[in-house]
Amino acid sequence: MAGKKRRGDPVNGWLVLDKPHDMTSTAAVGAVKRLFNARKAGHGGTLDPLATGVLPIAFGEATKTVQWAMEGEKAYRFTVRWGEERDTDDAEGEVIATSDMRPSRAEIEALLPDYTGEIAQLPPRFSAIKIRGERAYDLARDGEEVELRPRLVHIDHLELVEMPDADTAVFEAITGKGAYVRALARDMGRDLGCLGHIAELRRTRVGPFAIEDAISLEKLEELRHKEADRSALRAVLLPVQTALDDIPALALDRNQAARLLRGQQVILRGAEAPVAEQAVLAMWKGKPIAICAIEAGLLKPKRVFNLS
Repeated sequence: MAGKKRRGDPVNGWLVLDKPHDMTSTAAVGAVKRLFNARKAGHGGTLDPLATGVLPIAFGEATKTVQWAMEGEKAYRFTVRWGEERDTDDAEGEVIATSDMRPSRAEIEALLPDYTGEIAQLPPRFSAIKIRGERAYDLARDGEEVELRPRLVHIDHLELVEMPDADTAVFEAITGKGAYVRALARDMGRDLGCLGHIAELRRTRVGPFAIEDAISLEKLEELRHKEADRSALRAVLLPVQTALDDIPALALDRNQAARLLRGQQVILRGAEAPVAEQAVLAMWKGKPIAICAIEAGLLKPKRVFNLS
């Protein structure tokens, strides 16, 4: 029996999408996948529908590197509206509590050190965290009780940028994996006694993917119609290994590369050869071959790329 024909083209690489407002990350991936007619695509870190900005999208072999993209630092610029707490912790939700109090600049700035470094954070009820196999936001939308536990997250930087008026404050933050900006707004509002929620949120960086490299859906549509073979579209893609900037690279010879491509281990010889490493990017002639681990001087393939 003939094998099932695969739909779409074999597209490989990363796209930095400037996700528009009021679109889910899943819908954004679907729209871009159709534009590229790509066989396989996924994203490197969910953005809420309300949020805009950097949504890294991996095509083909780049999907094997998504976990490294998701572990990278994330940078945000966001606006908090004081006086209302909402069930989703952002402007899309229902108001569940109000306050007439408004914080001063001095009060806000005095609070920021408490939210910098490693902190315990309770994720929003409307989040993608799984509870008994179900997404928390699905349970919350169905009216079920959502019980989440605080978890440790890292906030590398949190700064008050401006206060346009008494009701709003604009912040910039750099966070580690798993931190929720919506939870920051909620918790700061509670500690300040004025309550608060996210009014606007824009992600400006995910690991090596920056807003300066991002492209809008409208621009992608223009490029799609520029060339019938989609060559203009593919010209904006970043290399498969872009998400792996933070792991060491190891140059191989032809025989070593051939062994890895067959899924076989490679013995690393010589006084300078590394003995142990959790993750390395094996390269041959500037081309990524595999993501490997080094154990007791053996190079062991974990994710092998098929970029021929």
